[in-house]
Amino acid sequence: MQLGGIHHLTAVTANVVANHAFYTQTLGLRLVKKSVNQDDVSAYHLFYADGAASPGSDLTFFDWPVPRERRGTHSIVRTALRVGSAASLVWWSQRFTEQRVANGGIIERDGRPTLDFEDGEAQRLSLVVDAQPHEPARPWAKSPVPAEHQILGLGPITLSVPSLKPTDLMLTRVMNMRPVRDYVLPGPSEARVQVYAMGPGGAAAELHVAVEPDLRQARQGAGAVHHVAFRTTQKEYAAWAEHLESFGVGSSGPVDRFYFQSLYFREPNGILFEIATDEPGFTADEPLETLGEKLALPPFLEARRKEIEAGLKPLA
Repeated sequence: MQLGGIHHLTAVTANVVANHAFYTQTLGLRLVKKSVNQDDVSAYHLFYADGAASPGSDLTFFDWPVPRERRGTHSIVRTALRVGSAASLVWWSQRFTEQRVANGGIIERDGRPTLDFEDGEAQRLSLVVDAQPHEPARPWAKSPVPAEHQILGLGPITLSVPSLKPTDLMLTRVMNMRPVRDYVLPGPSEARVQVYAMGPGGAAAELHVAVEPDLRQARQGAGAVHHVAFRTTQKEYAAWAEHLESFGVGSSGPVDRFYFQSLYFREPNGILFEIATDEPGFTADEPLETLGEKLALPPFLEARRKEIEAGLKPLA
């Protein structure tokens, strides 16, 4: 069995109104699902993606009233978003300057032109050039960003761990990823980063693991990443649950999120992973044309709609 790449990434915001404005207006992503955290219905769960709500393009946020994260290791430290050309990266650099978005300028990392930047809560993000994407671009017609410069999707995702060996065993022996190369991060730490590929490989199917033993342990908060999810299919979902159990990996067991089915577990350095199905997708309860325009609730929460809506603040 092979994982198909990054499915989605979920992070934390303490300012959902500003978050919505930044990701839809500044970054030009589409709000494809306005829902709630299924385990805490007092909090929004917002899903931003490309024009077709494609698996692998999904950046999501829990809305929690928490202080800022404490940065450190044992955590996901950078989320990359793919664009189609070096010309797009120049366009984005100019846009960030005009809109006063904190950024580090265009550099090259791991052989790819890259632009690091942060949102208003210091969420660490990058734009990377993916000149040969495995899937076609699916732009959003109503985006403020021109179609040729829109974000294609997620990947690669970078973790920080104090020790590589236990994480490497999880990624290679249990999750069937392939170590393909390594590189050194510039800066005083000169951390070595091991790159792992899934399925077809390429920027949309890579996990980068930085080894940083001298950092303190991170603490979750606003601006942090909660978990990263990897792609599978409904056909292989049950087999992944059995596969994890055969290795003695404790997991949530099957969890039905309505838009996809999930398995949650932690790698040895404590970072939360999810395996999620591509199907059925976000059109399970809304037509593609009107995704994200109203509060969407899975069937088991529908009876509580009035109560839930009363507890949520307007996004606009």
